[in-house]
Amino acid sequence: MQYSLEKTDPLSLARAGEIITGHGRIPTPVFMPVGTVGSVKGIHVKDLKEEVRAHIILGNTYHLYLRPGLEVLRQAGGLHRFNSWDRPILTDSGGFQVFSLSEKRKLSHQGAEFRSHLDGSKHLFTPEKVVDIQRIIGADIMMAFDECPPGDANYDYALQSMELTHKWLKRGIERFETTDPQYGYEQAFFPIVQGAGYPDLRKRSAEFIASFGMDGNAIGGLAVGEPEEVMYEMIEVVNDILPEDKPRYLMGVGTPVNILEAVSRGVDMFDCVMPTRNGRNGMLFTSEGIINIKNEKWKTDFSPIDSDGHCLYDTLYSKAYLRHLFVSREMLGPQIASIHNLAFYHWLVSEARRRIIEGRFSTWKEKIIQQLARRL
Repeated sequence: MQYSLEKTDPLSLARAGEIITGHGRIPTPVFMPVGTVGSVKGIHVKDLKEEVRAHIILGNTYHLYLRPGLEVLRQAGGLHRFNSWDRPILTDSGGFQVFSLSEKRKLSHQGAEFRSHLDGSKHLFTPEKVVDIQRIIGADIMMAFDECPPGDANYDYALQSMELTHKWLKRGIERFETTDPQYGYEQAFFPIVQGAGYPDLRKRSAEFIASFGMDGNAIGGLAVGEPEEVMYEMIEVVNDILPEDKPRYLMGVGTPVNILEAVSRGVDMFDCVMPTRNGRNGMLFTSEGIINIKNEKWKTDFSPIDSDGHCLYDTLYSKAYLRHLFVSREMLGPQIASIHNLAFYHWLVSEARRRIIEGRFSTWKEKIIQQLARRL
């Protein structure tokens, strides 16, 4: 994997760059639609390419390991061939999913023992096993196995969690460096900064993971319940340390405003389930503000879903028709809303990139975030 920094904003830390992988180029900043089980929920690959215009999608190690399972993925020739996505893929290591299974998992220096949410069967994830799984999945970018503490974790818990993540990282890197890709293209490996909401821990963690000189670095354990101002502070602390010549990935974030604030603090890569999850529930993100399409006020609004036309469906269908689909519980409604939201997120980071290159990002960002948070 290669990364090149093309331009920085003169009034902030925002940056435009490019990542090159075995499955293509990724202009940054970039938003990655979440395809947890190998599919971005309710969206065809054709629409991901033509309407969303996604450059890269995310899969999840935990879910793909359980279903369809490693043997199926191996026989298919990896996830790219299995789901017919020929552009880059990043896989989360499963650390967040293990965190979310707190009542069903047990942590040790060896790894994380957990019970499947599908059938209750017992499994053990170690740093080495997680690398092996991601080799079989065939992701272009693999994540290190980490432990994600809750947003309100006390200092002692956050410290122990960070130290465990660091120990696991050493073992994960050793496994990565002593194994080979299985499908004829290179894979990259990103460590993850932890430390909850404590600046000194975040600083220590950023210095530790940066010392390994991997292809890129990630910031984990944010947007898990802590106040937004804490999240922004932690991003600043970490990005002051992470190298400028490597991409920085903020995991699981977030709202359009969160993304622009993080871009202004030097983040390059994002993922979040919000565009599709909220879309399935009738919440649309637009450049004018947030719409709950199920509200009565849209019943006879025959204007386009979004006049800016981020995807074909924005101008093809009206707000009134989309509301009708939701009220009628027609599955087409959540699908259109999800595609719209993903296309909007893609437009947002692409527009941010354009403004950075032009040297006008900060002025634009301060203006548009006032609109993005409005409820229409």
